[in-house]
Amino acid sequence: MEEAHAHAEKLMQAWEQELRRELPAGADIFDAHVHLGTDIDGFRGDYEELERTQRRFGVSRAFVFCLDEPDRHPAFHAANDRTLEHAERSGGRLIPFVRLDLSESPVEEATRCLDRGARGIKLHPRAQRFFLNDERLAPVFELAADRRVPILIHGGRGLPPIADHLARLVERFPEARLIIAHGGIADLAALAERFAGKAGVFFDTSVWSPVDLLDFHHQISPEQVLYASDYPYGQQPSSLLIALRTAKVAGLDEEQLRNMLAGSANRIADGEPPLPPSPPKGRATFEQPMALARVHQYLSMATPLLWTRQPDTVGVVGLAINACDERNGRVAELEQIKELLTAARDLWRTLPEIEDERERVATSRATFRLIHLADILAVTSGA
Repeated sequence: MEEAHAHAEKLMQAWEQELRRELPAGADIFDAHVHLGTDIDGFRGDYEELERTQRRFGVSRAFVFCLDEPDRHPAFHAANDRTLEHAERSGGRLIPFVRLDLSESPVEEATRCLDRGARGIKLHPRAQRFFLNDERLAPVFELAADRRVPILIHGGRGLPPIADHLARLVERFPEARLIIAHGGIADLAALAERFAGKAGVFFDTSVWSPVDLLDFHHQISPEQVLYASDYPYGQQPSSLLIALRTAKVAGLDEEQLRNMLAGSANRIADGEPPLPPSPPKGRATFEQPMALARVHQYLSMATPLLWTRQPDTVGVVGLAINACDERNGRVAELEQIKELLTAARDLWRTLPEIEDERERVATSRATFRLIHLADILAVTSGA
């Protein structure tokens, strides 16, 4: 078990160095989606861990908000206070957002926190169980427009179509900056139709699938894209690497990469007007060598097994490893993927032996990080 962990850590360090080679020289990094606290699903965003990670990877600032905390009632009051304390402790590095529950005095809680230094609003329709046609959203958007603060709203899994209702709110309150999280994958086609090229509406990159981001880039202006990790769910170096590699495949130039990594988020944080949106980059079709397509397919099957704490009884990681033996002109990339997946397989096999819950979670997350890196390579190397 110790040998498997040591090998995994060595690979992570190697990919940190690769990430640094791929970043634009001296690039500033602003993480537009960070959680601190403890979620009811068991995930925990730890201040010290976040600070270490941000310093290690050169993240200068971040938008931060709480998770769906066990003490979220009433009105996320206690959790929002902790967010404000984290921000004060960071000396300006963490920019606090107030998280709201529409059923518990949202305008009053938002006003209280904005008066105390919060600089944005976080809404999560799936976790707090509301739809985007809820009449209680209008006063929240009105307050954001009046205070000139951004609203970041969950746009990932678990939602019905949201574009039409969200568009009506944006049209009614255009002064409110809007950040749609997770690339808007819940309703990407309709969101792109309504908001592509619209200054003041942004999308963050915190998604798992590199294919999602490639599809996203060909529909959304580069100036509307914000780098985001979704810490503690998103981890480094894969969080930065997926954003960088998909953006490069899509054809973003260096200035656009720098705006994605920090420039556009800095403008939001500093109250500056958004950059004029340029046409989207990338293509509507996706092609890759067959072996890499097979690897991606198998890893898409492996991921939910890990997330739901199941063993790889199907053997999908082994199938992905075997697919790497095909020789099709991508030998170097396939060898890199194979090394990552072999380490992931060895870690995954240790999970049934681990009795300590914290150690089990850490091992599972390390396994996922290796698989995620391998999938990023499989998709972007062959695109």
